[in-house]
Amino acid sequence: MREDQHTEFKRIWKDDYLKELCAFANSQGGMLYVGVDDNGKVVELKNLNALLENLPNKIHANIGFFADVNRLTDKATGMDYIGITVQTQQEAISYNGKYYIRSGSTTQELRGQELATFLMRKMKVQWDAITRPEATLDDLDPKAWKFFIDTAIDKKRLNASARSESQETVLRKLKLMNKDGELTNAALMLFGKDIECWTALPAFRIGRFGASQADLIFDDTVVCPLVLMPSEVMWTLRNRYLVATYSYKGLDRIETLEMPDEGLREIICNAIMHREYTGTFIQMRVWDDIVELWNPGRLPQDFTVQTLMQKHESMPRNPLIAKVFFLMGLIENWGRGYEKIHEEFVTKAHLQMPVFEEVRGGFMATIKREVFQDVQYGKFAPKEQYDDPQNPVRGHDRGHDRGHDRGHDRGHDANAVHRLVMVIGTQTLQRQEIMSKLGIRSRDKFRENYKEPAEAAGYIDLTIPDKPKSKNQAYYLTAKGLELLDQLSK
Repeated sequence: MREDQHTEFKRIWKDDYLKELCAFANSQGGMLYVGVDDNGKVVELKNLNALLENLPNKIHANIGFFADVNRLTDKATGMDYIGITVQTQQEAISYNGKYYIRSGSTTQELRGQELATFLMRKMKVQWDAITRPEATLDDLDPKAWKFFIDTAIDKKRLNASARSESQETVLRKLKLMNKDGELTNAALMLFGKDIECWTALPAFRIGRFGASQADLIFDDTVVCPLVLMPSEVMWTLRNRYLVATYSYKGLDRIETLEMPDEGLREIICNAIMHREYTGTFIQMRVWDDIVELWNPGRLPQDFTVQTLMQKHESMPRNPLIAKVFFLMGLIENWGRGYEKIHEEFVTKAHLQMPVFEEVRGGFMATIKREVFQDVQYGKFAPKEQYDDPQNPVRGHDRGHDRGHDRGHDRGHDANAVHRLVMVIGTQTLQRQEIMSKLGIRSRDKFRENYKEPAEAAGYIDLTIPDKPKSKNQAYYLTAKGLELLDQLSK
């Protein structure tokens, strides 16, 4: 046996381990073994009989459900130990007023945005379906509404009769308005005149960066009804950030973007549809050699990046918004988005497949640029020429620190604490997870360049402060750290 998402070992029992049981109940269930060391070896458990008698009532009294507590025997040694089996609970389970989930082999406390999302999911409430009684049809933009109707009919996904039907009728059919005439969050985000009235940070922010995270050269903020946002973002990228080549067919000039238009649009639409609208804004960082698109919100529970690359059921975070995007032809059949991205990038354009990963409490797509642009010098080069270190078109070393380098150790730099804050984000992470995300292998460098300066500045704190060397030790951002995170995200 080994510890994983569904398994936890404890040499002895402590009441604090109730949070592990809470995490199993809030996740996919699991087993906690008492009398087993970190290596899966059974050890002597002196109070085994007392625990077998007391634990069932203790678990029910403190976290509100019954778990199976059983005596188990190790065949190799004949020694007894305890196995506690926890099933997934339909309702949200807390311990001492806090909520926990399993992430890999660790237990993490939910806070802020992630806690709000978790509670809504447990209550089977979707944010985009929540109604806003204070809103009226006057809050909707007629141009955005007309654009949706015309586009959906043109794509033959909405009946032409929708043009002659009242706005209320169509909204009700799409479940964007309830029977009492109250508009949903989805309706206000999709067609609202001022979407910033209905959620804190609905913007899609784009920035052009030079040598580092601190080297922001120029940026744009797109804030508009969501039905218009994909086109607005694509227009901004095409005109200010990405490289296009031109050719002629007869007298017609044909413009070709450096990356496939349809594949890029699919990635952008996924970010808009699946983002967590109670969190921060979508962030797109354009570098000389890559484009990063990050949106707030983790993958659905039980989903991994590998799940997305295979045939899978559709589980949109905002199903009402997703349905409107489908009717407009902005997305294809449910669950086929990543297949389409592969088709556009790899099969048709013969480019590398974008890399997708969960990072900083959200989801990131990283797209390699085949034509690199050095914005500082205004020069362009194909990939093989840019990779030549002797070619002056590079302008400067492409191995600069952008705050996301992985796979090799970096020395202490002025941005180390900022990088640590960005990596932890709204999560609670153990040292190994943080070092992996930072791309460093040396514990000493992590302690000296990242952890200690961040602690001294009051940006991070320990989950077990009285046992700093505990194997279960994890780190989270303090209120001061969260303020810095907000500043760095802007």
